[in-house]
Amino acid sequence: MSRSKRDRARREPPLEAEEHIDSDYPRRRTHVEKPSLPSFGYRASKRSSKGGKQLRRAAATARIRAEVSETADGVGRVAGTGLKYAGMGLGAIVVLVLVFVLVATGINGAARFLAKRQAAEDNSPEAVKERSRGNLLIIGTDGTSGADFLAVRLDEKAGQVFGVAVPDGAFMEVPGQGFERIGDSFKAGPEVSMAAISNYLTVPFEQYVVVSKEAYQAALTDQSMKGLMAAVIETDLTDADRARLGAFMDGLTSEKVALVPLPVKPINLGQQTYFEPQRDQVADLLLLWWGVKLGSDEGVIRAIIYNGAGRPGVAGEVAQALISAGVRVVDTKNADRFDYKETLIVVQDGDLEGGATIKEILGIGTVVDQPSEQDVADIIVIVGQDWKPPKG
Repeated sequence: MSRSKRDRARREPPLEAEEHIDSDYPRRRTHVEKPSLPSFGYRASKRSSKGGKQLRRAAATARIRAEVSETADGVGRVAGTGLKYAGMGLGAIVVLVLVFVLVATGINGAARFLAKRQAAEDNSPEAVKERSRGNLLIIGTDGTSGADFLAVRLDEKAGQVFGVAVPDGAFMEVPGQGFERIGDSFKAGPEVSMAAISNYLTVPFEQYVVVSKEAYQAALTDQSMKGLMAAVIETDLTDADRARLGAFMDGLTSEKVALVPLPVKPINLGQQTYFEPQRDQVADLLLLWWGVKLGSDEGVIRAIIYNGAGRPGVAGEVAQALISAGVRVVDTKNADRFDYKETLIVVQDGDLEGGATIKEILGIGTVVDQPSEQDVADIIVIVGQDWKPPKG
């Protein structure tokens, strides 16, 4: 430094600190203190890192376990509540289903009971007799071999006649004679023929007229009933009924008469021709004209008749009596022996009321409850020596 500058420095006072701070640019810092950092050596950092990881892992594990436990508890509470309400709902549904089943079963049982009772009433002897009114069996015969039959319904209120012509060769169950040509039934009498046709058609016939083959064929060909009563050879009609029905028939036009042949299928056996009735087509006619359903056994007692007395014709006599009362006879045959002293009414389906009905119709017999799995007949009647044929 020069002497002039040293002199001037001695004369001028030094600047204050503030004046240095207010200078145009900051002075450069020559020393900055750094914050103290923890010292990390190789071993310390390794131990700290390993221990820290373990602590962090343990804490994370504990936290996860706590979260899982809390979540599980929550799910358990929710599931428990859901299961509780689900159980209550399921229980309610089960109760409702049981109530529904019980109610439905009760209703169905009551309906079946009422239907069965109604069917039994509809097929009582009194009801069958009432339904037979207006039904007439016209038998055409030449007096030598067999007969043909015309089962007719006389609807006097509507002024109409409907009829089904049954040929001589049609095979049916004939009471007392078994399964054979219906024409052969007339050999045992018109009552046997009426029973056979009533049994097959499930339509009761209790009145008949016998006419010549010519009169029978003319009625069928011309679709006319005029003059038929004048050609009667034999009948069980009273004179009053015969006169009334004769006047009714003579007043009908052909448009009011419908006589159709029984639907059959011809079968040739050797030199003989037989006819197999076609039940499906027969059923349509019966339902249309008589309002009965062929093959419907609801409320109808089905019976098999065995001759246990040894007297020829006994099974047929009993069968006729039962058929006229609305019982359907499935078969008639001989019993295993002919020394039965009393008639046995063997109930196969457990319906003892049916057995009591059979006993009431016949007026004799002992009812025996002997259940069976067969479904051919409801009752088996073994006719004993105590049977007496009805008078007349």
